Amino acid sequence: MFQFPAKLKTLSYILIAIGVAALLYGFFAGGGHEVADHGDHGHGHDNRPWASLLINNFFFLGISLGALFFLAIQYAANVGWSAGLLRILEAISGFLPVAGIIMMVIVLAGMFHMNHLYHWTAEGIMDPESPYYDDIIAGKQAYLNPAFFIIRSLIYILGWIWAAATLRKLSMQGDADASITWYNKSIKVSAIFLVFFAVTSSMAAWDWIMSIDTHWFSTLFGWYVFAGIFVSAVTTTALISIYLKNNGYLEWLNENHIHDLGKFMFAFSIFWTYLWFSQYMLIWYSNIPEEVTYYMPRFEEYKSIFITMLIMNFLFPVTIIMSRDAKRNFGFLATIGVVLILGHWLNIYIMVSPGTVGLEWHIGFTEIGLFLGYIGLFILVVFKRLAKAPLRIANHPMNKESEYFSI
Repeated sequence: MFQFPAKLKTLSYILIAIGVAALLYGFFAGGGHEVADHGDHGHGHDNRPWASLLINNFFFLGISLGALFFLAIQYAANVGWSAGLLRILEAISGFLPVAGIIMMVIVLAGMFHMNHLYHWTAEGIMDPESPYYDDIIAGKQAYLNPAFFIIRSLIYILGWIWAAATLRKLSMQGDADASITWYNKSIKVSAIFLVFFAVTSSMAAWDWIMSIDTHWFSTLFGWYVFAGIFVSAVTTTALISIYLKNNGYLEWLNENHIHDLGKFMFAFSIFWTYLWFSQYMLIWYSNIPEEVTYYMPRFEEYKSIFITMLIMNFLFPVTIIMSRDAKRNFGFLATIGVVLILGHWLNIYIMVSPGTVGLEWHIGFTEIGLFLGYIGLFILVVFKRLAKAPLRIANHPMNKESEYFSI
């Protein structure tokens, strides 16, 4: 059984305290409590703490959701090599209730005008008689309206939490039940979840992120966001696995398992880059004003972040972890993993900040402090969950296959 180290637990509490302080600083020093009018909408200090909260919460929610997706794939595809890693995926997906609750707070605050993250919620913007009327946004009213937005968000979050809780409950039965009844049920639940995930992961990305820039849309956006959260989830799984191995746990884990996780990190980094380039190239080539305006502020006003994000998410994995040896070196892969985590956090930052904060952006105490706070909260929730059950499902039918896995 894993024992949550006292030092790591203390560190998590310290990081959480930093995050709370950063959020309070953002609200009271940055003006997050003020009300912006339509002309200020989405551009100013008043949005910074809310934007930072959305960035960090969506990022860590994405990691936990990506881990749940990866977990479901292992069951649905009868995967053997990863049997010794499933409890780590369960623990990461256990962060979903926490992130889900905070996401609903952000959503409700936006719909009731307590924040100004979503331009389409501005008063009068869908009223033909209002001076603020926008006919493009009004044309999306059937989908972008507060009631439907809240209902959709609830459906996404509750569905994901149900799947995570059900798979966890079934796997706990696997510690006591020598039959494979629990395993067969897990396959069925995973198959149902994967269909649900295919629809809701894209819709959640449209709602919570893409609708910030209401005029703009991309048919690739759901896939693009999925690729990012999956890379982040697999990377987080690798980092936790390496940490546990280095501290005397996971005796069944070897360089072959880490190699496979490294291959996923590399492959989906390439997939993410492919989607990024496809989206960017098509918009640049077509040169349609309402599409180009999405990239212009990101490249001109956020140029340093924009380029840094591309280097971290594409050049690093392509040039550094392509080789077999790089993916089998625990310390080396962990270092690249940290770079990828930071790079994909910047990716979410680039997606959210231009449409919510605009020119008033900079990565300061609010953003960094809240990121550290979320790391602390994530560590606390995930490692507490790891400590509640054996690190390997006792009666998983693929345990032997996983133990002797070699590539």
